[in-house]
Amino acid sequence: MLRLTRRGFAASLAALPLAAAAPTALQARSTGPLPRLPVVARYQIGRFEVTVISDGYIDFPFDFFTGATPDQARAAAGAVHAAGVDGVRGSFSTYLINDGERYILVDSGPAGTVSATSGYLPETLAFLGVAPTDIDAVILTHAHIDHIGGMIAGGRNNYPEAEVFIDRRDLAAFTDPSIEARAPEITKSSFAATQELARLYPRLQPIDGDREISRGVSVFDLSGHTPGQIGVRIEDEGQSLNLVSDMLFHPAAHPAIPGFGIIFEMDKDAADAARARFFPKAADEGLLLAATHMPFPGVGRIVSDAGALKWLPADWSYVG
Repeated sequence: MLRLTRRGFAASLAALPLAAAAPTALQARSTGPLPRLPVVARYQIGRFEVTVISDGYIDFPFDFFTGATPDQARAAAGAVHAAGVDGVRGSFSTYLINDGERYILVDSGPAGTVSATSGYLPETLAFLGVAPTDIDAVILTHAHIDHIGGMIAGGRNNYPEAEVFIDRRDLAAFTDPSIEARAPEITKSSFAATQELARLYPRLQPIDGDREISRGVSVFDLSGHTPGQIGVRIEDEGQSLNLVSDMLFHPAAHPAIPGFGIIFEMDKDAADAARARFFPKAADEGLLLAATHMPFPGVGRIVSDAGALKWLPADWSYVG
């Protein structure tokens, strides 16, 4: 269990789709490109404040997807009006959990490594009044660089006071030279980042299976996308939110097309099987989910509609 330190947010934010510090001056008209604002959403789960923070976004090229041709991927995205010129836009969501006594960060975003339109987490944390040294723990859902890049950005240990949790299977796979030698070139940056993570974080803790990290915060197995992908469950007072990482990519494909994957997956058959198990279970149990790459904030449910599964975004949870 984590050590207890009394902490609270420096300021209370409403759970608005877009939140930002007030500008120094207001203008009646825009005179140029709009400035980028911190993008956050807040949800109350019992005693927990869970803040979804955008680290940015990427347009996944249509030929990055598996289980479908590029034309099929474009058509699926077009059917929900999500097809861009070059691909399907995906978010990079990270999550800050606050129970009033500690801060737990889930994933750290790519920090500009895979997309120039990313790397916004540090300044958003600063906007929220949270310093890197305030983070008590970091849970990494898996070892792909778009989830761990922020941990090592600049070649530094960016969360020096945090215990860091990652599934043992991912740590083993992404630090194994023999597996790296066989891996596609496009995945090599994740191997390098994981090795740097292990070097820079002496408090890195490999974990196995379902377990509690802190009271009300636990991890559960979602392996398939990577050998050790995990989800994070936040639960209190009969409420829960399940952070399911890359189990779902985009409403254009998931949950309607379980065989729809992406080239970064190390074992497509395992990833397909995991989704085929998870989607109906999530629908049956009415689980509230948050998925990293779903359109921000990526919070919703899988529901059954005339026998077909679909994604239903959740209503905003407006809390002060």
